[in-house]
Order: sequence, then C-alpha cells, then structure tokens
Amino acid sequence: MAAHHRQNTAGRRKVQVSYVIRDEVEKYNRNGVNALQLDPALNRLFTAGRDSIIRIWSVNQHKQDPYIASMEHHTDWVNDIVLCCNGKTLISASSDTTVKVWNAHKGFCMSTLRTHKDYVKALAYAKDKELVASAGLDRQIFLWDVNTLTALTASNNTVTTSSLSGNKDSIYSLAMNQLGTIIVSGSTEKVLRVWDPRTCAKLMKLKGHTDNVKALLLNRDGTQCLSGSSDGTIRLWSLGQQRCIATYRVHDEGVWALQVNDAFTHVYSGGRDRKIYCTDLRNPDIRVLICEEKAPILKMELDRSADPPPAIWVASTKSTVNKWTLKGIHNFRASGDYDNDCTNPITPLCTQPDQVIKGGASIIQCHILNDKRHILTKDTNNNVAYWDVLKACKVEDLGKVDFEDEIKKRFKMVYVPNWFSVDLKTGMLTITLDESDCFAAWVSAKDAGFSSPDGSDPKLNLGGLLLQALLEYWPRTHVNPMDEEENEVNHVNGEQESRVQKGNGYFQVPPHTPVIFGEAGGRTLFRLLCRDSGGETESMLLNETVPQWVIDITVDKNMPKFNKIPFYLQPHASSGAKTLKKDRLSASDMLQVRKVMEHVYEKIINLDNESQTTSSSNNEKSGEQEKEEDIAVLAEEKIELLCQDQRNG
Repeated sequence: MAAHHRQNTAGRRKVQVSYVIRDEVEKYNRNGVNALQLDPALNRLFTAGRDSIIRIWSVNQHKQDPYIASMEHHTDWVNDIVLCCNGKTLISASSDTTVKVWNAHKGFCMSTLRTHKDYVKALAYAKDKELVASAGLDRQIFLWDVNTLTALTASNNTVTTSSLSGNKDSIYSLAMNQLGTIIVSGSTEKVLRVWDPRTCAKLMKLKGHTDNVKALLLNRDGTQCLSGSSDGTIRLWSLGQQRCIATYRVHDEGVWALQVNDAFTHVYSGGRDRKIYCTDLRNPDIRVLICEEKAPILKMELDRSADPPPAIWVASTKSTVNKWTLKGIHNFRASGDYDNDCTNPITPLCTQPDQVIKGGASIIQCHILNDKRHILTKDTNNNVAYWDVLKACKVEDLGKVDFEDEIKKRFKMVYVPNWFSVDLKTGMLTITLDESDCFAAWVSAKDAGFSSPDGSDPKLNLGGLLLQALLEYWPRTHVNPMDEEENEVNHVNGEQESRVQKGNGYFQVPPHTPVIFGEAGGRTLFRLLCRDSGGETESMLLNETVPQWVIDITVDKNMPKFNKIPFYLQPHASSGAKTLKKDRLSASDMLQVRKVMEHVYEKIINLDNESQTTSSSNNEKSGEQEKEEDIAVLAEEKIELLCQDQRNG
C-alpha cells in the first residue's frame, strides 16, 4: 500500500515549462567539456558538454572547420560518454538523470533510459562483452547490455538491468576491465568498492584515499587498478592482494583525470592544478610535465593509434579542447635527462597545442531588469548582452561595457512581479515558468510596446502570452474562430489554414527554441524544439506531458483572472493631509499610478482634475508636478510592498 501511495504522489509532481534562448546552430562548446571519446577509424572526436550538447568534430587537420554535428537531447550537463560497437553507438550520462543511446554515425538519439533517480556522473565500458555500467549521485550502479539497448525504440524502451548495491555515498567514478570481469567505483566515501559484474557479488573494499575518488582505470585482466583523488594522489592497487601497492604524489591539488598506455606502464594525469604529467608506474621518479592547460582538467583521451601514444586530447572547465603531441616523450623516459623533482618548476614538454577545437563563451552573470522582460548578461569573455525573454532572443550585443553601469542605465521606475526564473548552468539562458507565479505579471499592451488592431490598450498577461507562443505549432492549440458551416465552405476553397488563429497574435519565439517539460527540481519529462510540436510523435507525447495549467491557457484560451489585492494609502507627513480613515482599496497585481493619483486628488485632497489644472500658474504647476511625482513614487513603492506581502503571506 505504501509503495502504491508513493508512486501516486510521484505521478502528481508539479510540471514546469522551461526554454533555452540560443542560436539555431550552436557550433561551439558553450561551457566546460566533461568527457571525450575518439573514433580513430573515422578521425572523429566526440565532446560531452556542460551546455547539454554532445558535438562531433573532425580531427583531420586538413579540414578548415572541424565541426561536424551536434547531438542534442539532454537538458543538463552531459557528464560522461562511451563509444561502443566499434564506433557505431554512443552512450551518454547526464545530470538530467538519464542515460541515452545514440546512433554515433548519424548523431540521433535512439532511446532514453530513465532508471537513475539523480545525476548520472560516470560510465564504464567492457569492450569484449559490449557491457556498459552507469552510476551517479543516487548511489546506484546499473549494468546494460549494449546490444539490447540498440534494439530499443522510442516507444519500446523498457529494459531490465542488473544493479550493484552497497555504495554508501554519491558515485563520481567508475571503471570496468575490457573482459567485463571486474567493476570498481569511486565516491565521496573515499573507498574503492569492487564487484564481479557477472554475478553482481561484492568482492572487496579498498581504503587509503582521504578524499573523493574522481578517476579510475583497470588493466585488461582486472588485476590492477589506478585511482586519482581530490586528495592530490594517484594510487596503484593490486586487486589480488586487496591493497594499495604504490602512491604517486605528482600533483599539488586534486587529480581528476587519468589515462594509461596499453601496457599499463605509464600513467597520464591531470586535474585541478591544470598540469598534465606522464609518470612511469615502475619508477615514479621518472616523470615529465607534458603541458599546462589554462583551466582545471576534467578529462583526457589518448590517441591509441600507436605505442607510445602520439597525442593526448584534453578537456577542461573552459570550452576549448586541445590536442597535445607526445612526440619525444619516450626519449625522456629512456634517458631520464630532465628534472625529476616535481617540487621544482619543470619546463613543459609542449608549450603550444598541436590542434585546437575552439570553444565559445558561456554566460556567467545575469540581471533581470525591472520590466521583468529584459535580461542583461555577462559572459566569460566579459561581453555584455541584452535579451528579450518574451521573444526568446538576443536583442543586442553591447560588447565590453561596465555591467553595473548598464543595469543602472536601463533601470525603469516600474513594478512588474517576478513571473519566471533564470538558470545559467549550461552557460546559456534557461528560463523556467512555474505554475505558482507564471501568471503574476499583467502589463498594458502599450507599455509592452504591442499595438492592438482596434487601438485599445488591453491588459496582457506575460506568462500566458509566452506559453501560447511556445506551443504555437501544437495542433491542439489552433482555434478556428469561424462557425462550422463557414469552416466547411472555406475548407473546400482551400482557405481554412489561413484563418486558423495560432500563437498569441502579438509576438513569436524562434522556431528552433528548445522547450522542456520537467518535474519541479528534477527529471525532464520531454524536450522538443518549438517547431516540432506539430509532428505526430511529438503531438502525442505533448498530450501525455503538458500539465493542465498550460492546457487551460494554450488550448482552452482561458486567460488567468486578475488577483485582487487590497491596499490603503497613508498621507506623507509633508502633504498636510489629515490622517485618513483606512478605507480599503483593491487592485490587480498591475495598477496604473495615474489611477492612484486621481484617487488621491479626488477623494483625499478633494481636488477634481479640472480645478487642479486650471487654477495654477506655471510656477505652481511645476511644484504640483513634483508633488504628483512624489505621490506616484510613494504609491508605487507602497503597492509593490503590499503586493509582495500579499503573495508571500
């Protein structure tokens, strides 16, 4: 009974609507890169971005533009990727709690696995068995047979999986040997846990690290394991002896990324200190500083087309990915002709990368302006830009101007309630609409810069209009204003389509805008591009996903009702007016200050408009105007506070 009850409440979780303001084709990684996979047969590199996008690049240096394609389906950081089936299939793990299966050659998502309940941080792959493991912050490890996964379709994607339990903390790293006989996990628990994936039996627990284990590697037969930790050390473990057999203190700070040559004799390490070292596992004194990156290193990928490896690809918290050549490194290994002492500054082997996959800028700061429609942002290149939330687009690039000055310059004395929230985790603007406050903002059409065909000035609900624009292509939202007979006649004449009212009649959002339906604070239910909501499959999935509060406004066209908020006015000490009896006034969330002023003149100062305008000389008029402005500002502030109190209370 309890389990059934839990499932029901989960089914009733609030659904939010989000959308991303972005260019139609995002050719550059917009944020740090969490993982890399190299396909040497096709000369392709896959990058897993913190901007939620997996990109495919040509590493053939003769090509001018390395960008090939984007693989888009995730809605949060992509944390890890593995290339399986000789490069045909790519598996990805994301903070949106899903694992996805992709056709790597064509770049489309074949299916989505929703077994994890929290961020999925790491994947491991056993090549000989075509077996993949996934793990993350929900402390679970799941095992997937890749051949079963590639047979799944969008509609038939139920899959049974075995799981390994026993982790006490969030898992950040995972490794499986090529034969699929050993699996190891690293976590904030500081221990390495080891299982046999064939039987799911726990084999051992290895203690020694004093901080989170961030990187793991196993040799082919699963007898030895290398681990890198935030404690700054690399450790070599013998699984047969169940103990640590060597500790390497190469870095000053956390070790986040490891690669090892096929012979398991040399380890390449990188991390928080931005340096990449190659260390001889048999003789730790023999090590070389390969290069220094410009940001903390998140992942490395060896080019294994030869031994010793000719190059290493490096991803960091910056959006650019570099390839560093390893030519000449074995000469160092043999001769030992360099400074062995890591505490001294060592000259790096390479000062310039061999190849660069240029990244783009990511937004790191934003300010929602008072009109609650425009946003100012600053990116990693210190460029400031001005955006329109309603039209989901960038209005203007302002360049390297002072951010705070620009905020002051664009300040308007208006009060519009908060009706959306902004997230910058992907380095792009993600706007989220929540049922509780999405419909809080009413403005007059003229104030918003929208003209009505009949010259009237209706009150517009910003959240309502935006939802109608986001679902403009969904056939269910198309209303035909004609009666049925006319409808039939025009249908025969082929005119019907043009008379169907779509969207909101005031503005549109770019058709390439990604729209995301997700549970509050959690899992993504469905992501699609705005223009695709007319597709058959998408239409069907929208029917299952769109919450009632969105259907009310987009399909049934029921604009939300005004909230009536009570308030009262108190005279300012300088006004000379007597203390008022507290007559209760009420207004919607939106109230024109002009109305308050009229009320003050007529009911409180007992002036009607005519006597006020005719009986004053110019000098008096300017004084009167000042008083008007004072009253206006006071009223505005007072109403703002009351509206906030009302909503909060």
